[in-house]
Amino acid sequence: MSVSSKPIAIIAGVGPGTGAAIARKFAATYPVVLLSRNPDTYTPIVDAINQSGGQAMGISTDVSDSKSVKAMVEKVKYEHGNTVKCAAAIFNASGAFVRKPFLELTEEVLDASYAGSVKGSFLFAQATLPLLLWSTTAPPPPTHPPTLIFTGATASVKGSALFAAFATMKFALRALAQSLAREFGPKGVHVAHAVIDGVIDIPRTQSYGLPKEAKIDPEAIADAYWHLHTQPKTSFTWEIDIRPGVERW
Repeated sequence: MSVSSKPIAIIAGVGPGTGAAIARKFAATYPVVLLSRNPDTYTPIVDAINQSGGQAMGISTDVSDSKSVKAMVEKVKYEHGNTVKCAAAIFNASGAFVRKPFLELTEEVLDASYAGSVKGSFLFAQATLPLLLWSTTAPPPPTHPPTLIFTGATASVKGSALFAAFATMKFALRALAQSLAREFGPKGVHVAHAVIDGVIDIPRTQSYGLPKEAKIDPEAIADAYWHLHTQPKTSFTWEIDIRPGVERW
């Protein structure tokens, strides 16, 4: 156990793109806890942060499983102390992405989408909000308001054809974020939702054939999230949308 008095940042859904960029950005200020079901996903990022002088740990977590999420919190408290404070919690995980005609969708696809986006965000928020609230009351006062950020998508606000399952779950995640913002903003926790409206420039999208200027830089998303985190209580932003200048919307 390496108990630290510094507040931490918890990031769910860490991979080689957006999650990694967010982890690096927040690791410049806080010890970070990176969550993913597969250790192979977060291990290279954890190692890189630790080797560069930051402090990171990874925990294999299925955010759609309440027992797994509870075990994650217990491990965080074991490593950082029972009175650990959370400066930022970021839900970057997502359910299954399926682009298919509605009449070809299966119940299994619906369940997979629901588990990752809706149930996962619900459980993650319930697990991290007590730590965020603790940051608002336990001395010393936080440098920036404790922040809970949800990563959304174009489908969060636009139910396009062939995206019935994905849009349904992203709409639900956005509704959760909005409700939490209204409940916990007055208590000092900044809850925000980000609409990522476009293709992100990550290795998986290299085959799409899009020019660089038509894709979103994950480092820029991380910068936007940090900006949300550093907003004072007098100017909370609930929703931000991020897209390339050439994106049609």
